[in-house]
Order: sequence, then structure tokens, then C-alpha cells
Amino acid sequence: MTRLAVFDCDGTLTDGQAEICAAMATAFAAAGLPPPDPHQIRRAVGLSLPQAVARLLPGASAERRADVVDAYRDAFRAARGQGRLREPLFAGIRECLAGLRAAGWLLGVATGKGDAGLAHCLAVHGIAEYFVTRQTADHHPSKPDPAMLEAALFAAAVAPADAVMIGDTAYDITMARAAQVRAIGVGWGYHSAEELRAAGAEAVAASPGELLAMLV
Repeated sequence: MTRLAVFDCDGTLTDGQAEICAAMATAFAAAGLPPPDPHQIRRAVGLSLPQAVARLLPGASAERRADVVDAYRDAFRAARGQGRLREPLFAGIRECLAGLRAAGWLLGVATGKGDAGLAHCLAVHGIAEYFVTRQTADHHPSKPDPAMLEAALFAAAVAPADAVMIGDTAYDITMARAAQVRAIGVGWGYHSAEELRAAGAEAVAASPGELLAMLV
């Protein structure tokens, strides 16, 4: 039986919260707006960028939101191009991925990042070759819409019953439920274990080692 484990990226594989908060503050400043509360930024991580900005600017015009989205992308692109971007892997993630692959799992990613951001992140850490499918916000509606996960299942030729979604936010868990895929939360990201369980996670791993033990 072929099995597929699909990972979220920010908050699950990598810890990019400092970079995300800095880029969002820069984007708001470029649009002449005061910086948003970092806690609220972290709460929006996992959504695709336009949806995250809409959540942070609920009363703003579409034009103002679009300006912030463009400025955020510019800030992130500049940091990446200048070698200033820091999105470290969480401790134990590399070993977890290796252990899952050794146990016969296919691996995928479903993320609110765009193609360029995900490719850069995976390449920097030397883990790109682990993933047989990579689904990003460039091609799909934002989580929790199940489109990303459904595309990952199709690309890997795996049935929903033989897959699991692994993520740190309720958006990941809700997406998995909508795609009729098992959902496991991780306790080192942006939403609490209680929120993940309330969204439908069957379990919440406290560490990458515990996650590996759940699946092999």
C-alpha cells in the first residue's frame, strides 16, 4: 500500500515567524499603515497571502490590501535575494522526514507559500528531494479549501484513506477534513493543541520524533 504524508511548511517544517512578521511590518509601513500586532500576524500564518492580509485589514479597500500584498512580496523577495532570509528547520524535522521515507511513505507539501518561496526554502535546507508533490498558493485557493490536498493526492496517485495531513494550524486540519484525509497537528507551530483538536485533528504531536512514532 502506498501512503502519502503531506506537510504544511511555515510553522510545521520551518520556523519563519520572525521573517513573516518583519515582512508584514515593512509592507504595512510601505502602504502608510501602522504595523499590525505580531500575534495577529502569526494567527494568519497558513492562509494564502491575500487572505492573510484581508484578515489583518478587515476594513480596508481592495486596493489598499493589494498594495500591502505587493509590498510584502517585495520585502520577502528582497530578503531572499540579499541572503537575509532565515527560515530554520524545526529541530528533528530532517530526521522525521528521513524516517518516514525509510518506512515507505511518500511525502508532499501543501503551503500558503508561493512556488519561488517554497523552492528556495526546501533547497536551502537540502530537503527538496524528499517531496514528490508540492502544492502552493500560486495554483490553488487558500486553505482551508481542500484543493491543494486534493491535487497532492492526485499527483501521488494515493487515495484519501491512505494519506495524512500534518500541520500546525486549524486551516490545515480543516482542509484535511474537507478532503477526507486523516489530520495530525503539531504542537510547535502557530495554533494551540486545543484549537487543532477542536478543528478535528486525531492527535497532536509534541515533537517531530513523536510524529514519526505515530506514523511508523
